[in-house]
Amino acid sequence: MDTAERLIVVGLGYVGLPLALRAVQAGFDVVGVDLSTERIARLHDANSYVEDISDGEVKEALNSGRFTVTTEVADAAWFDVAVIAVPTPLRDRSPDLSYVSAAANGLGMLLRPGACVVLESTTYPGTTDELLVPLLEEASGLVAGADFHVGFSPERIDPGNPVWTFTSTPKIVSGIDAPSLERVERFYSRLVDHVVPVRGTREAELAKLLENTFRHVNIALVNELAVFAHGMGIDIWNVIDAASTKPFGFMPFRPGPGVGGHCLPIDPSYLSWQVQRRLGLTCRFVHLANDVNDHMPDYVVHRIVLALNELQQSVKGARLLLLGIAYKKNSGDYRESPATRIAQLLVDLGADVRMADPIVDSCVQVPGTRVEAIDEEIEAADLVIVLTDHDAFDWIRIDRTAPHVFDTRHRLTGAHVAHL
Repeated sequence: MDTAERLIVVGLGYVGLPLALRAVQAGFDVVGVDLSTERIARLHDANSYVEDISDGEVKEALNSGRFTVTTEVADAAWFDVAVIAVPTPLRDRSPDLSYVSAAANGLGMLLRPGACVVLESTTYPGTTDELLVPLLEEASGLVAGADFHVGFSPERIDPGNPVWTFTSTPKIVSGIDAPSLERVERFYSRLVDHVVPVRGTREAELAKLLENTFRHVNIALVNELAVFAHGMGIDIWNVIDAASTKPFGFMPFRPGPGVGGHCLPIDPSYLSWQVQRRLGLTCRFVHLANDVNDHMPDYVVHRIVLALNELQQSVKGARLLLLGIAYKKNSGDYRESPATRIAQLLVDLGADVRMADPIVDSCVQVPGTRVEAIDEEIEAADLVIVLTDHDAFDWIRIDRTAPHVFDTRHRLTGAHVAHL
């Protein structure tokens, strides 16, 4: 394979940027495309906005002469391989694939015989065949399969995970036909340690939704059990640790203040939407998991009010320090974070809310006041609330100086700590 192949990556977020830089390392000439002028400006300055990518890695890619970035797909002029890694949000509980459509239209204008287009954005089964392929064919005047290759390969990025990186995580690959699968598999084999070919694009699309729905449902189960266990005076954390000693038939999930990111609060709803649309059936597990996990921030606020009552204090006027804005540990990703809703609910109740997070970008706006988690803030708080247990927090200092703590992550122990 010619190492001078040109790759276009459309969407330079948590998924697209690591892929683009890995492709540069593998010898591709890479054009990164993103609509955000701020992101493009930061990349031009070798300033990474993805915590798993260092400024040095961006600078090295730029200095290689094989990595350029732009806001316009047309600037790439042509490509051998293109990967679409754009957002797929929900709008009124329905999939919004406008970013995928726009990328397909732009890439279709650049398509040449023999080129390959891969969709990585999470979506419902059938998107690649029913939406992406017709748009590419219409814009290019070419025929998918006969003239160019198309595939789907679900992203498996886990922000903040130092072990399972883009390169080390097995990559599912698929194609609309056998030659497309072979082309997609050959492409990703240059980027990752292990590829997993599957029967077709629908199987690959559903595999991604299965992974995330599995987590979503099991997290909802332990979240609901946490609510019930507290009401019965049972330590749910001790229960989970005990059950985890079983060497077969059990996988531990732990409760928390809610779910965030794209994978859990959004992706399972793509499956539910498609099942309803195609089959007229209800994906009951997804609906139930959504109901449980969506209401966890409300339950957390309820527990905070109860904790303040135990201190003979009203939530109105209480000074509260919330530790963690990101939706998960050791990540700066705050998309759909339950911390935001919890903070807003507390502000609405009249609390003096302070929020601290050493990883989330300092420019991120939050309900209440953004602060540093210094000793003065911790000591002055009527209640410290642990929402995200980043290792970057000084937990020994927090444990020593915080007079009262409500911990949703079971990071701290002691008589002054109440747990979810």
